[in-house]
Amino acid sequence: MEKSRWHDFIKGLYRENPILVSMLGLCPTLAVTTQTINGITMGLAVTFVLLGSNIIISLLKNIIPANIRIPSYIVIIATFVTLIRNFLTAYSPDINKALGIFLPLIVVNCIILGRAEAFASKNSLGRSILDALGMGIGFTLVLTFIALVREVIGAGKITLQIADFGKIYDLQDSFSLLGFTDAKGAKAPILIFLLPPGGFILLGLLMGAMNYIQRETKARLEKINARRNKTDDHHNEHHS
Repeated sequence: MEKSRWHDFIKGLYRENPILVSMLGLCPTLAVTTQTINGITMGLAVTFVLLGSNIIISLLKNIIPANIRIPSYIVIIATFVTLIRNFLTAYSPDINKALGIFLPLIVVNCIILGRAEAFASKNSLGRSILDALGMGIGFTLVLTFIALVREVIGAGKITLQIADFGKIYDLQDSFSLLGFTDAKGAKAPILIFLLPPGGFILLGLLMGAMNYIQRETKARLEKINARRNKTDDHHNEHHS
């Protein structure tokens, strides 16, 4: 039971990561990750909505009629999206503006609807919470990493400021050490990383790295299992 619960959480971080493996939520992944704080905020917003909707849907799974379950899920998800949007509008209008249309589009986000239909509507409350946390944190980590790399290379800074909290870290002085200079020798970020092509390039590299890691991990596990089976067969032959 404990192993199953742990798997419900860990799968969203690695084996079934919504971005790098399932390739869901790619629109906000490419559109809002030009600043680190945008990636963090979008990730946390999706996690909040995912957690809230999974809890409610899991509790009401035996009450919601099957023929109207999808509209019901959308209404539940929209409620939590409205809460997070009103919060950002009140306390951080700049972030709300930066996320733009992609914040209300969380209502029809494939990750959230998919977990509602495939998991929360069929499993217990505890497992649904772990599933939501795993998927949400996995989404947030990848979104934050992409935003961090794109902002550092494309703008020479790290933005960790929301409302009056946090600050912006200027990394322009380190650009010359990294070789980021123009024809005149002046410090120059690689602006393509702030544009959609740069986002696609980075996302493709991360997906390739994830595929390689999963393939190598699977190959090693197969070798270990084959060696173990061979040892067991030899042990059985010896006793027989």
